[in-house]
Amino acid sequence: MYRDQKKYEEYAYVLDYLEHGRPGAPRTPHTSSGIIQMVGESYFTLLEASPKKDAEYNPRDRIFVGKGDRALVSHIIGRVTYSELTNSAKAELPGVVEIIVRANEQFFVNFFNMSQPVTPRMHSLELIPGIGKRLMFQILDLREKTPFVNFKDIEERIKLKDPAAQFAKRVLEELSQEEKYLLFTRPSADHVYP
Repeated sequence: MYRDQKKYEEYAYVLDYLEHGRPGAPRTPHTSSGIIQMVGESYFTLLEASPKKDAEYNPRDRIFVGKGDRALVSHIIGRVTYSELTNSAKAELPGVVEIIVRANEQFFVNFFNMSQPVTPRMHSLELIPGIGKRLMFQILDLREKTPFVNFKDIEERIKLKDPAAQFAKRVLEELSQEEKYLLFTRPSADHVYP
């Protein structure tokens, strides 16, 4: 049986720092010193971590959370769901997701150039907000002639306003709702596959 390798985040962006832990969450040795809520930059994984003593955290700080010596994180507590985020973290998430999308422009442009159908009747491009059947066929035709190079190229050639913002909207939909098809995020433990 084939199994995907575990996917770990190397870097994450701080969404919220809870000095006294998350209200209603059980107190453990790892959460007694507070909790940092973050979103990973590779798989948009929502994480909680315990802070290092005397470290300072601000929303949108990019910190190392990978394996090895972490300067600002003592321990990764684990993954959390969107509903477990604080209101402050939820408010910060759209801006942080857009920062991550813009910083990884080539990955998302490659998605435009390489995406495939998800079913015989639906293409993965149609899952991006602002793209319907007509625009999807136009994208397929244009990318066959000349692949897209960057967000500006996409915007100019297919008249899709601010492609980075559209990708960010899709990522937020995948994180905050029960989506059948996940294009950019990791499935949660309770995700039901189609």
